[in-house]
Amino acid sequence: MASSRGVAAWLLALAAACGGRALDGAGSGAWPDDAAMLDDLERRTFDFFWKTADPRTGLVPDRYPTPSFSSIAAVGFGLTAYPIGAERGYVTRAAARDRVLATLRFFRDAPQGDRARGVTGYRGFYYHFLDMKAGHRFEDIELSSVDTALLLAGVLFCREYFGGPEPEEVELRGIADALLARVEWRWIQARPGAISMGWRPGGGEGAGFIAYDWLGYNEAMIVLLLALGSPTFPVEPAVWDAWTSRYDQTWGVAYGQEHLGFGPLFGHQYSHVWVDFRGIRDRYMRARGIDYFENSRRATLAQQAYARANPRGWQGYGEHVWGLTACDGPGDLLLTIGGEVRELYGYAARGVGLGGGPVDDGTLAPTAMAASLPFAPEIVLPGLREVRRRYGAHIYREYGFADAFNPSFPDGMPVAAGTVVPGVGWVDADYLGIDQGPILAMIENHRSDLIWRVMRRSAYLRRALARAGFTGGWLEEQP
Repeated sequence: MASSRGVAAWLLALAAACGGRALDGAGSGAWPDDAAMLDDLERRTFDFFWKTADPRTGLVPDRYPTPSFSSIAAVGFGLTAYPIGAERGYVTRAAARDRVLATLRFFRDAPQGDRARGVTGYRGFYYHFLDMKAGHRFEDIELSSVDTALLLAGVLFCREYFGGPEPEEVELRGIADALLARVEWRWIQARPGAISMGWRPGGGEGAGFIAYDWLGYNEAMIVLLLALGSPTFPVEPAVWDAWTSRYDQTWGVAYGQEHLGFGPLFGHQYSHVWVDFRGIRDRYMRARGIDYFENSRRATLAQQAYARANPRGWQGYGEHVWGLTACDGPGDLLLTIGGEVRELYGYAARGVGLGGGPVDDGTLAPTAMAASLPFAPEIVLPGLREVRRRYGAHIYREYGFADAFNPSFPDGMPVAAGTVVPGVGWVDADYLGIDQGPILAMIENHRSDLIWRVMRRSAYLRRALARAGFTGGWLEEQP
């Protein structure tokens, strides 16, 4: 999984006062209409990337305000954010272009190599987390195929968006092409027919390729598509066939919705940020009679239905308050809540699964709902309004919604990060870049199709989709 996945999110947490309260005027006040709601949320979320990124390197912190390393996936979402800001008038096109150029130059020039320290990446891939100052590998983190893909998806979007004749835009496209071309996708195929999750340098325990391969439905469609579309080191189309060969294991009916399952909603969202899956289908989805967009819609509806049913009896869940995904949590705890001993988690991939049941500790993440906006606006829009009305005084702040909250958390219990608000529950102190990014991008895709429109003209993406066996829809049209 991307960004904070695998690293304790509550390490070095600030006191709750750093981010534990809403700004004046940002909290529970009513939005006059849906347009005003989206205007406000989109601008605040954009500001997260614009104001917290290092303008010299473009590195975006994994989380804020808790001091943290940079997440390369968050950088990819930041690159996706800057053209949105230019289109919305939050910043000028020139300012957005300059930020993108600074970011791309940094990654072009950052040291690559197989040593364990003092490098940013290897063979065109990048380490999952980077030190915010030097931009080098953070501690013993892995070289990550999925986080590299999320970074490069942002690079590819900027390459297509900044298509003008100005010298800066010509340079930008050239650097983007170089970054995309140098990723050695075949090298990271540690086992035939699949792509490894990552690699670690050195000769000790844990070194070498990670045993996990990207097989079966999850957030990694964008990994395979970038690998298939590579102009220099493309993998074979059989990789997509291997990926889909396990789909039947998670196809089924969950809370009234028949679909390809993956419990946390981020798996139904991430690849959709950059790829318009409406009306295009691979071989598997043609046989099922739906596309991946419809599949994500059904997963979204299933989550809302789960919250209405609320089988575990958590506080707050209902028609307009729902949303399970990978996010922060109160901590790894055993607490008695409502007379029952409950297991709670810190950072975890919460979700409603097919076959394995839910991972649900009462913690909700606004990104789960907001980033599902294009799939099911009829339930997301009233949900966002209700979450802000009910909890906004504590979770709606300078950069929009805090990462997560848990209305069931009992008063008076100590927590390692965030804060406990009497009568409200646990509230996160932080924003996470990998959760802010899908909120901003999917609001814009819902409102204007911006990212989807731009990416539909990408020869790189079109080649990838064709090699994966996608047909129909906009793929039949001239770019």
